[in-house]
Amino acid sequence: MMKRNYYQRIGLLGFLLLILFIFQEYTSKEKENFPDIHFVSEGAEAALIVDFNPNNFDEKQWEDLGFSEKQVSTILHYKKIVGGKFTSKEQLKKCYAISEEKFSEISAHILLPENNTEAGIYTVKNTDKKTISVVRKFDPDLLSVKEWIDLGFSERQAEAILKYKSYLGGSFISKEKFKDCFIISNENYHRIAPYLILPEKTPAHDKSFASKSNNLKSTLKLSPFDPNVLDSRGWQALGFSENQARTIINYRDRNLRGQFKSLDEIKKCFVISQEKFEALKPYIKIASLQSDEKKKEIPLQTTDFANIDLNRITFKQLLEFGLDEKSAGSIIGFRKKLGGFINKKQILDTYNIDIDLVQKLISICKLDSSDIIRYTLADAPEEWLKNHPYFKYSADKIIFYRVSNADDKKIWKLLKLKPEYEERMKLYLK
Repeated sequence: MMKRNYYQRIGLLGFLLLILFIFQEYTSKEKENFPDIHFVSEGAEAALIVDFNPNNFDEKQWEDLGFSEKQVSTILHYKKIVGGKFTSKEQLKKCYAISEEKFSEISAHILLPENNTEAGIYTVKNTDKKTISVVRKFDPDLLSVKEWIDLGFSERQAEAILKYKSYLGGSFISKEKFKDCFIISNENYHRIAPYLILPEKTPAHDKSFASKSNNLKSTLKLSPFDPNVLDSRGWQALGFSENQARTIINYRDRNLRGQFKSLDEIKKCFVISQEKFEALKPYIKIASLQSDEKKKEIPLQTTDFANIDLNRITFKQLLEFGLDEKSAGSIIGFRKKLGGFINKKQILDTYNIDIDLVQKLISICKLDSSDIIRYTLADAPEEWLKNHPYFKYSADKIIFYRVSNADDKKIWKLLKLKPEYEERMKLYLK
């Protein structure tokens, strides 16, 4: 009896051990089946990135983006090197403390243009979102490009509005017609509409306004006239509507300070179509223009140009030689930007000049460039680099590279410029 109890206990104990063994095997397999582990890198962002302007970021904000203290220090130092302000994503990307991977991660949130245009201007894509500000009632037929811009439209939008008005025959006629201008959004129209001095609906007799005004030309008897003395009735007698006549007079008196000085200025008036201008052109006699033409005689030269230095020749002396004001002004202006001419070929590269006359001028005059200040790439002042016509497009790179390379030869290698650009830049270097 005792043996049987003994074996029963041994059997029970063995059964419990078996159950324990099976349970242990089962739970150990579950523990081994871990999900994939992803390690977060030290520089990973801790929170969702929002749109930001890197020019407004301090050290902590850069660190919050996932950059180390050393990286932040480098970024802020680079910002100082490029003039204290990042002007584009392209420029920020060049900072070696920001990896390609990290830049790709934050690029979409950076509130900067993708790159700089030649003039460093950033083009805003959605100009229609600018705030339109109107404080009093106004007649839209009388507004110039500048006045539309003052209301809050972009220059391009303002020009499109005036072209649309010209298409209508020189007047918006009604709010209904004004609303049809494709460049004006519904939101901006509802903001402006209460202030427009226009009838709500287009009058029935004005619906063929444009075609009627165009048909007038066949019945007109034209004679010579001076556009600077015509009043509203005078312009209407030439086939323009009352609104068009008023616009032409406003254009002359406001934009041109009371006087058309050339045929081209008349042609640019947006209510005068190309066809209409060509019809009027033979009869336009600008008194001031005709008197100026009579004065255009070759002046007597009292200056001995053989002894004149092209780096010291004056505006008045250039006029005396026979150049017009535009050519003379271009030469003086380009010389000032360069800091002086190094060789005579540079003068021929000046825009808006009479090439033949300037060729004659440089063949007679001498050129002394000994007084021109020259620098090395390593020590050239930042302001000089950014303003000089030959250096300004490479100025930021030069300033950046010379921080760690004081040798001009190394800087030239890093710049990788076209030979012709490098050649003309070296004219002004030691």
